[in-house]
Amino acid sequence: MTPWLHVVGLGEDGLAGLSPDLCALVLDAEVLVGGARHHQLTAGARGERIAWPSPWDAMEDRLRGLRGRSVIVLVTGDPLWFSAGERIVEAFSGEVLIHPHPSAFQLAAARMGWPLDGTDCLTVHGRPVERILPSFAPGARLLILSHGPATGRDLARLLVAQGYGPSRMTALSHLGGPEEARLEGQAGEWTGDVPLLTTFAVECLTGPETRLLPRTGLPDDAFQSDGTMTKREVRAATLAKLMPMPGALLWDVGLGSGSVAIEWLRAAKGARAIGVEPRADRRAMAAANALALGVPDLDIVAGEAPTALAGLPAPDAVFLGGGLSKAAFEAAWTALKPYGRLVANAVTLEAEAVMLDLHRRQGGDLIRLAVQRAEPVGRLTGWRPSMEVMQWSLVK
Repeated sequence: MTPWLHVVGLGEDGLAGLSPDLCALVLDAEVLVGGARHHQLTAGARGERIAWPSPWDAMEDRLRGLRGRSVIVLVTGDPLWFSAGERIVEAFSGEVLIHPHPSAFQLAAARMGWPLDGTDCLTVHGRPVERILPSFAPGARLLILSHGPATGRDLARLLVAQGYGPSRMTALSHLGGPEEARLEGQAGEWTGDVPLLTTFAVECLTGPETRLLPRTGLPDDAFQSDGTMTKREVRAATLAKLMPMPGALLWDVGLGSGSVAIEWLRAAKGARAIGVEPRADRRAMAAANALALGVPDLDIVAGEAPTALAGLPAPDAVFLGGGLSKAAFEAAWTALKPYGRLVANAVTLEAEAVMLDLHRRQGGDLIRLAVQRAEPVGRLTGWRPSMEVMQWSLVK
């Protein structure tokens, strides 16, 4: 099918920044869809003007109604980088062409002299600012699309709270246009507002109170817990068998404090997780942990397996922590995608008996994890063992 739908990225210079052929395409289009700013930047075009519909489903429906006409969707920068292009391509595969403009990330990296392959490109536009937390690390370079004038203060607050107060922050506004501006400062001293179209360049620098929080292997005290949490060493072994991958979906059945699901989400770009938990207090605790550790997209479902698993999207991996039963296993195993991974942990004799029976029927790897920690014994030091954990893992 000949593409009738074009998604065109614009810069601050509008039509002047497009190639002659692309400029002619925009000028001659029958319909132009975009925000008020995009329509201002393409004032010379003669086509019918349509403002961005809301919600997104309305946008897709409106575009379908325009099929057969020459339609331009106007966006800022690169349509496939934190923009509308991805959703439009999914909805109109084979009918759409993408025309990128240099993105704010590329322009900001050029201004800073930072190679993009060593820089984490993030956005807080329309998203919780806490989502950038997993990227904090000594020496890390971050480029962050803003959500509004207060973005600098929000970023500074998070940096200071994690002990990165000395970090250098640079606000780069209206990149590539006549109003381009630059504001620099330290996170611990940042107080000002910035223009709406701003990209922040942040170089994470440590201070005396910096707390190192790796993407996985988080210390146990990073989580709120009522004591039912999968502890750090066992969690590491669990994540290794679950194999987090970009875009993959985890079911964490018996969510508890959410430690396994949270580390899954932090481990791989675009990873998704659904936690199933019957207790309201633990659901609230897991949600608080997810926000504090930068993965507020953790989806939490009230209920108990196997009933609560019905209707959930098929997972790429399943963790049965506090939710091991034959019925829960059978429901999860049936839903699991090919090459999906299932891991179950047990600490009680009753759960071990269930696990041994399932292992006899299904195979897989069965191991026992024993962890001892050095703790004071009077004036001396001795080993204090934690409860041993039986772990069963298999790939479908």
